[in-house]
Amino acid sequence: MSHSRRSRHSRSFSRSPSRSRSCSRSRDFGEVANPGNNLYVTGLPSRITKAELEEHFASEGKVVDIHLVVDPYTRESRGFGFVTMASIEDAERCIKYLDGSVLEGRVITVEKAKRRRGRTPTPGRYLGLRTAPGMVQSYVIIIIVDFPVNQ
Repeated sequence: MSHSRRSRHSRSFSRSPSRSRSCSRSRDFGEVANPGNNLYVTGLPSRITKAELEEHFASEGKVVDIHLVVDPYTRESRGFGFVTMASIEDAERCIKYLDGSVLEGRVITVEKAKRRRGRTPTPGRYLGLRTAPGMVQSYVIIIIVDFPVNQ
């Protein structure tokens, strides 16, 4: 096979730099790493409010912002949220004294958030595959049982 014939079928490669070179997607949007004052809080009760969460964290410093992650339909807490403190020192004090504390009967976990802000919420709830109106979705389950045969 001659080189001219192979080159006709070969794939051409772009000389521009690759876009998928292990760069985080968050960097593409100009997002910077957490400076240290944003906290990730888990183990929250489902009926907790922003005001109650702010009151709990205000004992260790000035609270700048609270983002309580809630279910869009029930408006109840999903059990986690983000608390932004005024300074890194306030945030470190919260981690030291509030991690493992009890809030409305539940033990909460407080740690430095991995990102500066939470991810963009998804547009809605996934309800599975869609079927035509009046159609019933059915599944086939096959169970294979292998019994030893005595002869």
